[in-house]
Amino acid sequence: MTTPVASTSEPVQIPALEAPHATGGKQQKEKKVKQAAGSAYPLELQPPPEFFDHRIKIFEKLKAEYDDFVKAQPRQEIVITLPDGSERKGTSWETSPMDVAKEVSKSLSERIVIAKVDGNLWDLERPLEAACKLELLDFEHPEGKRVFWHSSAHVLGEAAERHYGCHLCIGPPVEEGFFYEMALEDRAVSMTDYPALEKLSESAVKEKQKFERLVVPKETLLEMFGYNKYKKHIIESKIPDGTSTTVYRCGPMVDLCVGPHIPHTGKIKAFMVTKNSASYFLGDPNNDSLQRIYGISFPDKKQLTEYKAFLAEAARRDHRKIAKEQELFFFNDLSPGSCFFLPHGTRIYNTLLEMLRSEYYKRGYQEVISPNMYNSKLWETSGHSQNYQDGMFTLDVEKEKWALKPMNCPGHCLIFDSRDRSYKELPIRMAEFGIIHRNEASGALTGLTRVRRFVQDDTHVFCMPSQIEEEISALFDFMQHVYGLFGFDFQLELSTRPDNYLGALETWNVAEEQLKVALDKQYPGKWEINPGDGAFYGPKIDITIRDALRRSFQCATIQLDFQLPERFNLKYRSAEDATSSDRALSRPVIIHRAILGSLERFIAIITEHFAGKWPFWLSPRQVLVVPVAAPYRAYAQEVTDYLSSLGIYVDVDNGENTLPKKVRNGEIAQYNFILVVGQEELDGRSVNVRNRDDVGTKAKTDMIPLEEIGKKLAALKASKSLTNKLV
Repeated sequence: MTTPVASTSEPVQIPALEAPHATGGKQQKEKKVKQAAGSAYPLELQPPPEFFDHRIKIFEKLKAEYDDFVKAQPRQEIVITLPDGSERKGTSWETSPMDVAKEVSKSLSERIVIAKVDGNLWDLERPLEAACKLELLDFEHPEGKRVFWHSSAHVLGEAAERHYGCHLCIGPPVEEGFFYEMALEDRAVSMTDYPALEKLSESAVKEKQKFERLVVPKETLLEMFGYNKYKKHIIESKIPDGTSTTVYRCGPMVDLCVGPHIPHTGKIKAFMVTKNSASYFLGDPNNDSLQRIYGISFPDKKQLTEYKAFLAEAARRDHRKIAKEQELFFFNDLSPGSCFFLPHGTRIYNTLLEMLRSEYYKRGYQEVISPNMYNSKLWETSGHSQNYQDGMFTLDVEKEKWALKPMNCPGHCLIFDSRDRSYKELPIRMAEFGIIHRNEASGALTGLTRVRRFVQDDTHVFCMPSQIEEEISALFDFMQHVYGLFGFDFQLELSTRPDNYLGALETWNVAEEQLKVALDKQYPGKWEINPGDGAFYGPKIDITIRDALRRSFQCATIQLDFQLPERFNLKYRSAEDATSSDRALSRPVIIHRAILGSLERFIAIITEHFAGKWPFWLSPRQVLVVPVAAPYRAYAQEVTDYLSSLGIYVDVDNGENTLPKKVRNGEIAQYNFILVVGQEELDGRSVNVRNRDDVGTKAKTDMIPLEEIGKKLAALKASKSLTNKLV
């Protein structure tokens, strides 16, 4: 089952798990097993779980009926239109997308992994039923990659069933690869299982098992998956009575799944199990504890080799590793998900705040400070109690419910409504570096990338509808400037109305259209639609940045909100209302905006982006002064004090180590510049400059007068350059 499933508010009441491969005492004793390398468990259960035959018998019976149905369908000539406008002839219920691909070229048919028919994903071997528009997608296409990894999740599921005899739950593709969740009765997954799972997956690949699709009624699905309480719960809760959904088979594996899939497992040329973790059924800690196994696959072995090199580089850049080496921050179990920033980490943190504050001053922002805790009445008004309660920390105070704020917007609405407002004040760009708390599951906490306590560079622009386009254009300019400071490029998506939206449909349509106009004006042809992923109160523009390893992160967001002004009854007096006795007659629009997003998460991103080699303006260790011997310690301290007075982060090493040792320590600590001073430098009131980025090269050190190096360093800091060059 690889369709994402939403968590339920109530725990799922499901009976105790039966032994998945109980075959009777005598048979258990007679099992013949092949031992898995490095594991105390067999490679594959013998005999296999009884539910294999149970599922396959039902599947084969239905498949024979479906084949007869297809044979009975009338054939007629159809026209198949390709993306370039060319047309191919075919026969309904016979011609498949793969047939078309082979007709176009052999290399295309070998490369593609999935088709799109009239905009919908379609199995390559599934016959076309009528005239259509056809696209053929390979692994490099985002949808092709998801289908490839989706199919690989089934292979992993098959391997897990054969190895453990487990009961599978869900197994979707993810951003990098896929996972499968499963219930194991008496053990947990360990790394020693990986070789066995990979070996069984490779055997499935060698067999080139076909992915076969069937539409199955709900009643038959309950019979097919009657042995698996998790599949039964999903079928009973997600599929209406009297309807059907699809299952797919590959080898002995039959899975509840909407598909589609690659034609056969042989398309997978490289397969690797990457990690495992614990999880809960449907993400609810009140439900059964499960085991989750992750993997990744590729259509070319070379891609797996490259991926392993990427993993090694990513591990070298891991922000948790660098933070420990550079003493930037740490976590403690006494406050999980809440970061302790050490002095050098705090320097980075504050530099980011200072950079943003300087831009706020230039761009007409007003900074505010709002409370961290509010009565539940506020969250009922805002809609968070109804739509975000599971993500909030709630507490009882004097017999009333309160909550720590998970976002700043409701508080900013109270600030806006604290007095009468005139159109002459708008737009009000209300900014806050507010402390936010979100109740993330303990198992999801990961360094700075997933925390419970964090700060956002949050802004809410209260404006008139006529000012929306101009304000969004200004936000685009702000965003481009900030991301340019870090060398990030970015992609944009318009996330539209979700299922749990608030307000009127017409209001949503107007809001989405305004964002489309703004995007088309600023980035024509350079943005995509992300349907159904908007916030519950309004559509949004999500901006995804890419780091030095070409990984993507969603940081900035621009959200258009007509709902909170309505729910908080926010008003302003327009020019037309000036003579009215009413308090205010016009309703503002709120634009929610973040650029860095969570400062904690952004620091994790840039730590790995720069691999701990910070640009000078952001560096917590900008300069190290090193005397060549004890007689020059006083001058070294004088240099340190002078540069510190210019706002430079500078340290001095007046310890007992040798000069080479001091210099080497400075290089390891990633100081941008090391200034060495001795008799010649003392006599000339100068310093000998070693540039961090010249380490390991034949570049010569430079002798620079003290006042001149001060000016150069101050200018480099002010320029916010990404290069470590003194001009």
